[in-house]
Amino acid sequence: MSDRHQIFGDVISEYSRAQAIEDGVLVDVSETAREAGIRFPVALTRAVWVSCVEVPTDAKGRPVPCQDERGRLWDVVFMTRFAISLSPAGRTQIAVKLRVRQRAGHRLVTLKAVCGPGDDAAPVITIMLPEED
Repeated sequence: MSDRHQIFGDVISEYSRAQAIEDGVLVDVSETAREAGIRFPVALTRAVWVSCVEVPTDAKGRPVPCQDERGRLWDVVFMTRFAISLSPAGRTQIAVKLRVRQRAGHRLVTLKAVCGPGDDAAPVITIMLPEED
């Protein structure tokens, strides 16, 4: 029996990061993150994907011009890498600020990047909305 079980009792249910990615609760963006210089696996919450990566549509339901998911994802990941580079060593949570194109104009968005143990206890980064856990 592990120390965890001795302290907290038997685990009733466990929802792994891999299951969250498989279920679509998290979106694995590790490949793009590696291109931006982030060496840990990175995932976005579905809410971040919808609000910052999916291309918005205009009033007639057409995609906003000059926008694509690849470019919008790059903006999120690159700004996360930039925020990491500015943060003090040892921080496990940082704010990531970026401007996101909407139907009309842009809005300033603040996201939260959290570094913690993944399914195998190796470090992973999750980018989420500030109100998400």
